[in-house]
Amino acid sequence: MIELVPPPSTSRKSLMERVEDALLPLINLVFLLLMFFIVAGQLADDPLPDLPATPPSAEQQSPHADLFVDAEGRWQLGGETLDAQTLLQHLPEPDAQNPLKIAAASTIAMADLEALLRTLEQGGFEEIMLLTEPET
Repeated sequence: MIELVPPPSTSRKSLMERVEDALLPLINLVFLLLMFFIVAGQLADDPLPDLPATPPSAEQQSPHADLFVDAEGRWQLGGETLDAQTLLQHLPEPDAQNPLKIAAASTIAMADLEALLRTLEQGGFEEIMLLTEPET
């Protein structure tokens, strides 16, 4: 029959002392790594250099918008201000392949934007693309 308990160790150390002896190299390694990263972090104290500015390209131009909404909530199409009755008459027919593009001011009130979207929904527009300005 095979014994499940290992024979006693020939050394006179207890189990706890043997575990401590096995952990000592690991503790030394962690300490050395810690010292290395502290020293390496101090050597690389210089800030990163500024990246050169990229020249504006044609792709960064403002996209074409079909309808503009200013900060006061006025709807403008082709330079003229429209109201809810005349807006739908001046817009192109709703097309699922080409959604209506709306450029809205960043300070527009949500109530004004919601009124515009409801008017467009009543006019049959199902696909709308809202264009916003990136934060600088």
